[in-house]
Amino acid sequence: MGVTGSGKTTVGKLLSQRMGWVFLDADDFHSSANREKMHRGIPLSDADRTPWLDAIHDELLRRNGDGENIVLACSALKQEYRDVLGANLNLKIVYLRGSVAQLHHNLATRKNHFAGEDLVPSQLAALEEPAGAITEDIFHTPEEIVDDIRARLNL
Repeated sequence: MGVTGSGKTTVGKLLSQRMGWVFLDADDFHSSANREKMHRGIPLSDADRTPWLDAIHDELLRRNGDGENIVLACSALKQEYRDVLGANLNLKIVYLRGSVAQLHHNLATRKNHFAGEDLVPSQLAALEEPAGAITEDIFHTPEEIVDDIRARLNL
């Protein structure tokens, strides 16, 4: 989890590849209306996020029921969002934390994504840092982050 530009997709894909687990990107669950709002730099409201979170949770439950292990890249900015996502699941949170300068650097080099730099301030304002999460500094390379996640989760 983390704000836009923190490297959730990059780290999540690498972790899932190394573990042989399924990778899901929460961005794939957004409605076209949500994508359009974010593309225009308009922050999503809790009402915008509710069906999105429910759809992700339903998919997590389905795949868990099939015995799959999953790495989910998701902003999950608030505790209430993480509660929805993790209901009836054994969910481990990894928080990718970075400075505003690092986030802007990452976003400046990202291509073909609907969420841009103008969302950073609103996401940082909404962010509730998770208690008990594995916190990773995005200053490190994705490979270093994944190695540390695996070590800290004994995977």
